[in-house]
Amino acid sequence: MKKVILILFFFKLNIFPAISLELQGSLTQGALIIGKAPIGSVVFIDGRELRVDPEEGVFVFGFGRDHKKKSNLKIIYPDNHIEKRTLLIKKREWKIERIDGLPPKKVSPPKSMIVKIKRESKILNNIRSRDTKKVNFLNGFLIPAKGRFSGHYGSQRILNGKVRKPHLGLDIAGSIGTPIYASASGQVVFTASDLFYTGGTIVIDHGHGITTIYSHMNSIKTKEGEYIEQGEIIGTMGASGRATGSHLDWRINWFNTRLDPELIMVRSQKN
Repeated sequence: MKKVILILFFFKLNIFPAISLELQGSLTQGALIIGKAPIGSVVFIDGRELRVDPEEGVFVFGFGRDHKKKSNLKIIYPDNHIEKRTLLIKKREWKIERIDGLPPKKVSPPKSMIVKIKRESKILNNIRSRDTKKVNFLNGFLIPAKGRFSGHYGSQRILNGKVRKPHLGLDIAGSIGTPIYASASGQVVFTASDLFYTGGTIVIDHGHGITTIYSHMNSIKTKEGEYIEQGEIIGTMGASGRATGSHLDWRINWFNTRLDPELIMVRSQKN
């Protein structure tokens, strides 16, 4: 009888390494990581508890442009077994982009516009803080418009000779009126036609803190609260806001962490 008990106890100890934990994505600055753990698990990244889908065990997190060298992942499995992993994050080198010809007030906003800028920034920060149960991000992200990639994520920007914050999206250049498509399915949670920096702007929520933002639009063909399918037209390209020419500034966020669309996007097109 004692032998049976010992054998069973030994077997239980050794099933833990066999518990499946999947992570998809590059461990590098700007990356989106999609994970999957046994249903009922509790997951933390750097001490922050993540939403875990109750039906699929899916969770998601991301690394910003200047993310530190390491992140700590902790999983508490349904049987209370705890697994800890140290994730080593690859550091990237960033380009310098010089943009000249901007109106002076767009580079150094006048004091009269500061209140408007702060109000708009607060609205967008609150929207990016949403944590909904949708898992639309699982179907990937299509390139939302046809055109030349004219500005890249992470690049240090020098505007009219003045150093400004790094660019945290992907710029796609095209003529005014070029169709813009939803890169992934989701709910439209914000639209505006005249934000100071981004002009015509749309934000789509894809669940678990993942949002996409489409800026500098010429026209908007959707409204807040509407559910949009991947590949559906949401507006057209323009040069509204702080822009020197017609283009789309496309961004992918995990809450208020900006991610690199070129690491995440699917090259094939529906449109």
